[in-house]
Amino acid sequence: MIHTSRPLRVLALVALLPLWAGLAHAQGAGSKATPRSADYIVAVVNNELVTQFEVDQRVARARDDAARNGTTLPPLAELRKLALESLLNERVIITYARDTGIKVDDQELERAVANIASMNKLSVGQLRQRLRDEGMDYGRFRTNLKDQILAERVREREVQQRIRITDSEVEDHLESLRAKAAAVPTLNIAQILITVPDDATPAVEGQRRDKALAALARVKGGEAFDQVSREVSEDDNRARGGEIGAKPADRLPDLFVEAVKALAVGGVTPEPVRSGAGFHILKLISRTEAGEITTTQTRARHILLRPSAQLSTQAAARRLAEFRTQILAGKSSFEALAKEHSEDGSAPSGGDLGWASAGAFVPEFEEAMGKLQPGGISPPIESRFGVHLIQVVERRSVAADPRQLREQARTALREQKYEPAYKEWAEELRSRAYIEMREPPQ
Repeated sequence: MIHTSRPLRVLALVALLPLWAGLAHAQGAGSKATPRSADYIVAVVNNELVTQFEVDQRVARARDDAARNGTTLPPLAELRKLALESLLNERVIITYARDTGIKVDDQELERAVANIASMNKLSVGQLRQRLRDEGMDYGRFRTNLKDQILAERVREREVQQRIRITDSEVEDHLESLRAKAAAVPTLNIAQILITVPDDATPAVEGQRRDKALAALARVKGGEAFDQVSREVSEDDNRARGGEIGAKPADRLPDLFVEAVKALAVGGVTPEPVRSGAGFHILKLISRTEAGEITTTQTRARHILLRPSAQLSTQAAARRLAEFRTQILAGKSSFEALAKEHSEDGSAPSGGDLGWASAGAFVPEFEEAMGKLQPGGISPPIESRFGVHLIQVVERRSVAADPRQLREQARTALREQKYEPAYKEWAEELRSRAYIEMREPPQ
């Protein structure tokens, strides 16, 4: 997966243009049907139309999103201008995509349609009826969906061709990693924490210390550290046996770094360590000396739902939230739901993405995944590919081989350059497109 030409490509068989989400009631992108009453054409892009209804709908969706997220929008006139610009750019890309000759097979298209129906808790037949009720032709709906898939594919192809990574850029990136690694060692520590309230009396503190000493005695007596941690520890890492995870020493409490300094790998602090939080029993799982570059690998799985003309981002997120509730309640498994619903190549394997090093995914996915402990399930997370539900299965710290480091460096640099390259490509398409702006009817 980390050898893909772009991060997270493996996660999406098809990924839809996010700005097209929420057009559930439109006649469709570029529909040549006569605009509805009280609507009018505001622009012609190549052979496609942009209507005032679409602009209004885009503005309304932006307002809804802003109200929900507590963000501030520009004045209405500027917001309408931005909405129109986004629609023009989408039409330019769609019309270009249609001319490229890229194909979308019927099986893939039918799966996308079936998923939209499922997300709306409808059968495909009921979806067709809903579309008819809303005045949208089913054939047009399928065409719009196909256009979105084509547009994403051509965007990936064209933008990737524009990105160039030189050997000197890779070396500069690796040098920065080496400099960071040379500064501090990396430690993987596990802990058993017995908390002490801030206002604890000496008697209460003594009781808490006794509990910590009892846990330490069990470990010294031969019980597995991770098992004792799961049973008695009072920190958020107890489900994973108290393991905090491999971190540079400068990102760990100085108290912890000092306490394990003299320990051999596998060793446990001889006495509980007191901090403001309570009493800690620490075990040194691994130590990587300064100068050695390591990488933390994560094995995760996900369920991907793609916003479309009939499924807004919000609806996809609500559906994934329902899945999460079912999984946490034990009513269904992550794997089963991924196999049934995920619109991704990993679906047959229950959403399993395999082992991946840092930088293998797009930033928004990686950030959400990084916050999870093994076994944890994220809330719905939006990325440029759709909306994800992520579960971390396990993590490990491994020494990075030179070839892997270079590939990771290229991946990170490619991600940095993607958005500027996409913007440049979109602007070039726009400059070559035929765009005719229409005045509002008098």
